[in-house]
Amino acid sequence: MLYFLQILRLMSFRLRQENLHRVIFVLLVLILVATMAFSYFEEELGLFDAFWWSIVTVTTVGYGDISPVTLGGRFVGIALMMLGIGFLGVLTATIAGVLIENKLMENKGMKRVKVKGHFVICGWNFRGREIVAELRADAKTGDTPIVIIAELTEKPLDDLNLQFLRGDIQPEILEMANLKEARTVIQLSDDKLDVHVRDAKTILDTLTIKSLYPQIYVCVELIESKNVEHCRRAKADEIIVVGELSANLLVQAALDHGITHMITELVSNRYGSELYKIELPSSLAGLTFFEVMCELKKNHGILCLAVENKETHKLIANPDADYRLKAEDELVVIATNRPELC
Repeated sequence: MLYFLQILRLMSFRLRQENLHRVIFVLLVLILVATMAFSYFEEELGLFDAFWWSIVTVTTVGYGDISPVTLGGRFVGIALMMLGIGFLGVLTATIAGVLIENKLMENKGMKRVKVKGHFVICGWNFRGREIVAELRADAKTGDTPIVIIAELTEKPLDDLNLQFLRGDIQPEILEMANLKEARTVIQLSDDKLDVHVRDAKTILDTLTIKSLYPQIYVCVELIESKNVEHCRRAKADEIIVVGELSANLLVQAALDHGITHMITELVSNRYGSELYKIELPSSLAGLTFFEVMCELKKNHGILCLAVENKETHKLIANPDADYRLKAEDELVVIATNRPELC
């Protein structure tokens, strides 16, 4: 609906800009005059029939259900055909131009974003496609709008619910992306830069985002682990070190063969079971971790792995069996689909 209203506003502006409101006025006057004249010469036809004939003639539809039989009526028809097609052609061509221009501006990343509760991906690299695919595979985020901010020439993916803004991380671009009402920001590393300056730009962009929109949750991709502390000072909420993660997985694969297959399955939304963080059902508050784990596995087929406090953000993996859960705790679980517990 918002997109439709935006098109109407743009079309109205272009009509005024090109003085096409005058063309519409002249076209309407021409139809009305032709209606009156045709009704006058063709005495057997009523006023509505004459109006219908004028519309059919000026739009070149030509049903043939009504046609002039008098000399005067035919001259009216000739005049309407010659003048009407010209004015109507100008009008339809302009409207088509507005629609095409609007689509081109969207693909070129020049249109302000109107969505809310969306994901914003800042930067673009070869991992971008996988990130979008994973977001689309989760039932929680499958239809959530995604906005990409990057120095690209055009929209990188053909996705109806994905919008693109061309540019760097600057205040005006972030405002165009409606970041104040966004859900989460994913900050990607710029692969086009030298490896020694990639993290520096990523941290600077993160600092810009968090200084302008401190409430937004920012997930950051870094290349080198030595820059993690700098990124924390930039107020990043979560930091993923790509190189370190790959090294850890390789070591695990060497020590315990095949274990990385399970890890790959758990972090992918497209197949197998996944990791989820869910609210603790009120009925389970006050129970021990062992009791909650047994309850979820027995009645829902869910394996509970960890507990995180929403207020302190302290994560406890594999808590003691007698750890008593509080109402403000969240659970990290493994499930086939995103759990929906009361």
